[in-house]
Amino acid sequence: MIYDHLKNAQLYFSLGGRIEKALKYLSETNFTNVEPGKYEIEGDNIFALVQAYDTKPLSSGRWEAHKNYIDIQYIILGKEKIGFTESSKVIIIEEYDESTDYAIYKGDGNFLYADEGHFVILFPTDIHMPGIAINIPRPVKKVVVKVKTDTAADNLPDKDNDIQAVEEKEQPLTEDTQQTLG
Repeated sequence: MIYDHLKNAQLYFSLGGRIEKALKYLSETNFTNVEPGKYEIEGDNIFALVQAYDTKPLSSGRWEAHKNYIDIQYIILGKEKIGFTESSKVIIIEEYDESTDYAIYKGDGNFLYADEGHFVILFPTDIHMPGIAINIPRPVKKVVVKVKTDTAADNLPDKDNDIQAVEEKEQPLTEDTQQTLG
């Protein structure tokens, strides 16, 4: 995950041609009068979703992750909290759907305050919760640029991994582990 002001976008061009193209699109486009909707930049490889909404309470938030796309979330107007966490702190509640490139989780994490003019790059392994209100719900206008990755994130948690992790945590102490711990 990367969080920075758009004026520093050039620092991240080395992450790849698609990310460079996406960041240049954000830097060179005046989104003030752009209506919400989907805008193609490079076909399915790079496209922008312009969104306008009211932020929501934390209790309404959902942890999400993608496998095939990197999110570059850019705040045009307003501000919101964006949660981020690692796979060891969540369990899956909705399996990954390849048609939407989306899986839903529940668990714990941390939050950053995303202000106007700032962007967050969320890689497929970055489980995140966008759109969270800071104190009270307020309007936000945001662009999410979806950047196709060349490698899918196969290490996102799924129900089989969750069950295995719970089973490993619940293993009784054996004589060998007691000696190791003692």
